Amino acid sequence: MSRIQKLYESMILEHNKNPRNFKEMIDCTHQSHGHNPLCGDDYFVYIKVKDDRLEDISFQGQGCAISKSSGSLMTEFLKGKSLDECKAVKDLFLNLVTKELTFEDKEKIGKLKVFEGVKQFPIRVKCAALVWRALEQAMSEGSDTIKTE
Repeated sequence: MSRIQKLYESMILEHNKNPRNFKEMIDCTHQSHGHNPLCGDDYFVYIKVKDDRLEDISFQGQGCAISKSSGSLMTEFLKGKSLDECKAVKDLFLNLVTKELTFEDKEKIGKLKVFEGVKQFPIRVKCAALVWRALEQAMSEGSDTIKTE
């Protein structure tokens, strides 16, 4: 395993052990529920939108290290960004775990690129993507449940 892979692995494990923004948000303006019944990943994503900006974001639930660390890094990266920026990052992230991104696109998502290796394990792609799909739903419709199978 290369040094960079070890660094990425340690970052994922750290965010799993100590997830950031891991709490229910009582005063959210939108929320969504993501659930994968095949593996048990089950998360709520809460966002507070003000003036077309993601003023706050959090998530809560349970799941594997990949899904929890994905939610933790997502919330850190997106807080304070405009909704358009959030949608663009969400699209880049989903492409990162399923396709190849250009160097320029990888630079746009910063430390989220730690999940690039997930595409080598197709069953884990849904783990990494679940909270992002729930975010997508929360931003577009407000409240709903996303199920991946």
